[in-house]
Amino acid sequence: MMSGMYAAISGLDANQTMLNVTANDLANVNTVGYKAVSTTFANSLTQILRGSSGANGATGGTNPVQVGLGVQVDATINEMGEGALQSTNDPLDIAIEGSGFLRVGTGIPPTEAPYTTALPGTVDYTRAGALTTNSNGFLTTQTGQYVIGMNAVATTKEGVTTYTPGKEETYIRIPPGSANVSIAEDGAVSYLDENPESATYQQQVTAGYVSLAQFPNESGLERLGGSLWAQTPNSGAPIVGTPATKGFGATIGGTLEMSNVDLASEMTSMITAERGYQANSRVITTADEMLSAAVSMVQ
Repeated sequence: MMSGMYAAISGLDANQTMLNVTANDLANVNTVGYKAVSTTFANSLTQILRGSSGANGATGGTNPVQVGLGVQVDATINEMGEGALQSTNDPLDIAIEGSGFLRVGTGIPPTEAPYTTALPGTVDYTRAGALTTNSNGFLTTQTGQYVIGMNAVATTKEGVTTYTPGKEETYIRIPPGSANVSIAEDGAVSYLDENPESATYQQQVTAGYVSLAQFPNESGLERLGGSLWAQTPNSGAPIVGTPATKGFGATIGGTLEMSNVDLASEMTSMITAERGYQANSRVITTADEMLSAAVSMVQ
């Protein structure tokens, strides 16, 4: 079989991969927090028919004569730019305006405060800020994973209580029946205490602070599905902090970050993949006709 047919087959495979990636982006055009993917190609090894030579006293140098053996997918690149923000008016919905990922995981929260023990052993990361609470009031994702935050430190001065982020990781619990629940730009999850037996009755209380994680190489994160990401050796270790501090993005309440898929760009990629596939198919057809002609000549 001629090498051109092998090259065309590799082109079919590469362009099919490009179409698969594009199709997935288009399918997730309305997925909250989704990050688009771009595909890049690289040429495969080449067959050297004649090597290069340097100039000598009688002749000039010659360039190498090479025939390419096809193409391969070089990388699928995660496009980590921010998507458009969409208002939902749900106080538990948050969009991260800037850098950072929410930290979530599965665990078994303590039955009583403080909620800083029995934290999730494995932490996942997400930009999908559609949060809710479970029956016990713990802040979770829509799939039931607990949001990992930082504890709130209360300071009372002249009868006024203020809160600042602490150093301990914690589950975040909003007591059922509380009112005026909100999440501030600094990640503070607060509520109006409606429990008459509580020491903070009728006071605005901060239950904790949403924590964020940054990575030296965000594109190196691994997609887990369900809008979740996992740390990899090439992403680097997470740097943990709270929103609106030390370069971390702010959390915008009542808002969600939508997909960053660019429909115009994806449609262009789809057409490019289709044309590339058609061209390589035509090469295979032509190579087959040439081989058939050679066989007929022998007969």
